[in-house]
Amino acid sequence: MICFQQFKKSYGAAPVIEIADLTLPTGIYWLKGENGSGKTTVLKCLAGLLPFNGSIMVADTHLRHKRMKYLRMVNYAEAEPLYPPYLTGNDLFYLYRQTKGTGKADGADIIEALGVDQYRHQKLGTYSSGMVKKLSLVLAFIGSPKLILLDEPLITLDVAATKVIHRIIDQYHQQGTAFILTSHQPLELPRPPNVLEVHHNTINL
Repeated sequence: MICFQQFKKSYGAAPVIEIADLTLPTGIYWLKGENGSGKTTVLKCLAGLLPFNGSIMVADTHLRHKRMKYLRMVNYAEAEPLYPPYLTGNDLFYLYRQTKGTGKADGADIIEALGVDQYRHQKLGTYSSGMVKKLSLVLAFIGSPKLILLDEPLITLDVAATKVIHRIIDQYHQQGTAFILTSHQPLELPRPPNVLEVHHNTINL
C-alpha cells in the first residue's frame, strides 16, 4: 500500500534518512525515534512537501508521475500547524473541500465531535493552540484519503478530544485508510499500532 524504493533524503551533504526497499500494507503505524531522527522529514516527504531521491508510491500511485492524484489521496496534519491569522476555519474547510473533494468525508462529523463548530466562523488569529490543533485534525480527514499522516496528533488536546481522535482513527482504519503517526504520548487505540523504529538513519518494522 505504501512503498519506498531507494528513498534517500539529505540536507546538503548530511543524510537524514535512507530506506532501500520497504512496503507497508494498509494499517496504523506508529513512527518512533529520538528527536531529530527524521520522523517529521519522512512524513513531509510522504506528503509531497519536501524533495527527495528515490520513489514513493501509495496505492500504486507514484508521487512524481501522478502528483495531483497522489496528493488527493494523502493528507497531512503538522505537529504545530500555522495558518494565516486573517482566515477563518470556514475558509480552510472550503479550500480543503475544493482541493481534496468531499468523498466519504467533508469533515462535518469531526467538526461537531471536536467542538470546532463553536468557533469555525472566527479568525484564526483568535484561536488558542488547542483550537488550531483540532482544526488541523479535522482538515486531515477531509476527502477520501488512502493515507493520513499525523505528526504528534495528541499535543495540546484535552482528554475528551484525545478519545475522539482515537475513535476516529480506528473508524477510518476499519474503512480502509492507512495511518502513519508520530507521538510522544501513548496511543490508546482499540488495536495496537504497528511500530516503525527510526534508527541509524533508516526505518525498521
